[in-house]
Amino acid sequence: MKVLPASLLLTAALGAVLASPASHGADRITGHAFATRSEVIAPEAMAATSHPLATQIALDVMRRGGSAVDAAIAANAALGLMEPTGNGIGGDFFAIVWDPKTAKLHGYNGSGRSPKSLSLKWFQDNGYTDIPPHGPLPVTVPGAVDGWFALHGRFGKLPMAEVLKPTVDYARKGHPVHETIAYYWNRSVPVLSKWPGFTEQFTIDGRAPRKNEMWRNPNLANTLETIGREGRDAFYKGQIARTIGDYFKANGGFLSYEDMAAHTGEWVEPVSTNYRGVDVWEIPPNGQGIAALQILNLLEGYDFSKIPFGSAEHIHLFTEAKKLAFADRARWYADPAFFPAPARGQTQAQAAAALTARLISEDYAAERRKLINPDRAARAVDAGALQQGDTIYLTTADKDGMMVSLIQSNYRGMGSGMAAPGLGFIFQDRGEQFVLKAGHPNSFEPGKRPFHTIIPAFATKDGKPWISFGLMGGAMQPQGHAQIIMNLVDFGMNLQEAGDAPRIQHDGSTDPAGQAVEMTDGGVLNLETGFDYEVIRALMRKGHTIEFADGPYGGYQAIMRDHANGVYVGASESRKDGQAAGY
Repeated sequence: MKVLPASLLLTAALGAVLASPASHGADRITGHAFATRSEVIAPEAMAATSHPLATQIALDVMRRGGSAVDAAIAANAALGLMEPTGNGIGGDFFAIVWDPKTAKLHGYNGSGRSPKSLSLKWFQDNGYTDIPPHGPLPVTVPGAVDGWFALHGRFGKLPMAEVLKPTVDYARKGHPVHETIAYYWNRSVPVLSKWPGFTEQFTIDGRAPRKNEMWRNPNLANTLETIGREGRDAFYKGQIARTIGDYFKANGGFLSYEDMAAHTGEWVEPVSTNYRGVDVWEIPPNGQGIAALQILNLLEGYDFSKIPFGSAEHIHLFTEAKKLAFADRARWYADPAFFPAPARGQTQAQAAAALTARLISEDYAAERRKLINPDRAARAVDAGALQQGDTIYLTTADKDGMMVSLIQSNYRGMGSGMAAPGLGFIFQDRGEQFVLKAGHPNSFEPGKRPFHTIIPAFATKDGKPWISFGLMGGAMQPQGHAQIIMNLVDFGMNLQEAGDAPRIQHDGSTDPAGQAVEMTDGGVLNLETGFDYEVIRALMRKGHTIEFADGPYGGYQAIMRDHANGVYVGASESRKDGQAAGY
């Protein structure tokens, strides 16, 4: 975050407002002034990803008879090659799929677990107060490949080798690096180059590839060919897994062949809340998706037909609702296989489901809403008293009505920096999210899944699919999900406008991970260019600390099903390199 001195904050805010009318460099004849372009509309299929070439790969797969799941896997594989600054097969994976045959949503939690040979005691004995962000110690089992095969086994149509072939070809022949990706890649190289295998496999003569420069990754091509030819077990139980185990053993890590071989993701039931007639769906913990549902539940108690978008009242109420939801996020979100402790007669799964149900219930929201002061920003917020926890997003939709909401990540940008020889991918550093404190819901334990930030989302109306969407970016994700739904439902924006509208990000809530620092000062409110200066001044008078931030507002993709006209509508993030397209 880039923070200006206090004396310059008002000047910065005023400058942003003065610049905002021309911020996109063009005057559109339709829609809101902040919209960057029209929605994309197509009759048969749609894909929206954070890279134009990945979008085209997804469409080509569906043209060849592949399902939306085939297209999503193909696009995800391509993004691992083309946008390694956010994802890859060394990371984890979550998805929500609308299946038109059963008229039902299916969720998949593809998060990996901590090494079984590593313990909290080891960290404490070696002087660690938190898990480092890079290197071998934060690495957990990568769950993405397992997730691909789980979805493909249920909903795929084309052979996996055919699904992965476009990425294999680009990995061998090369592809031009896009602007935003080149920027983040260049920032990662100085940080990650000291870790074994990174410089050899992810730089050109020790530097990041530049915009427009062709990038090749033959090692990844070989890995994906092996996976396509030999299946899931080639990654988790074959030579790839043995190479991984040997690499970490040689470099001070704990991830082993046995950890890889034992991995399994799981199908889960998405959970939802109804926001003014729209059912919004998320994956339950160990992710943070239900924070978006909690925010919406709190805000449903206010009449936003009388509260304009971008007003001080809108931003204040949203921020205070976020603080309450995130206090619960820090206290109650964790791996449901470990937390909460079940009551007598309860199974572990029943205890976790009951906790989630309580957190997203209307009566709980009504209790918590009483804590919101309409005139004053809260400086500290406690979690509710309950009885017992960087990224790419893509979405696809096919001619049969299947829709996929998929998110995948290495966590901190390019991840841990650990890149096993000859494999062509970097391992995630998701284990940094564990807390090195006994008794904490997210305390490190062997074989445990860490708290997860990546969350896919879906919205239905009257039992029919409406929108498959997501907004990447750490703690911005649930805030972004809630803002997208509000923009569509409360403020009447179209799908592209809902993503282009200036965003709100509150930072500084009590954290569920790392050292779990508590909020005592109210945190910081970051407002994107486009909010009125008089609004910023009104918020400061309510006690909010307003600061300028450089780029934490996330990345959005979405597909809407227009049932009345029988078409798909697509939208893509204007802040990144992505594209929505269809046919």
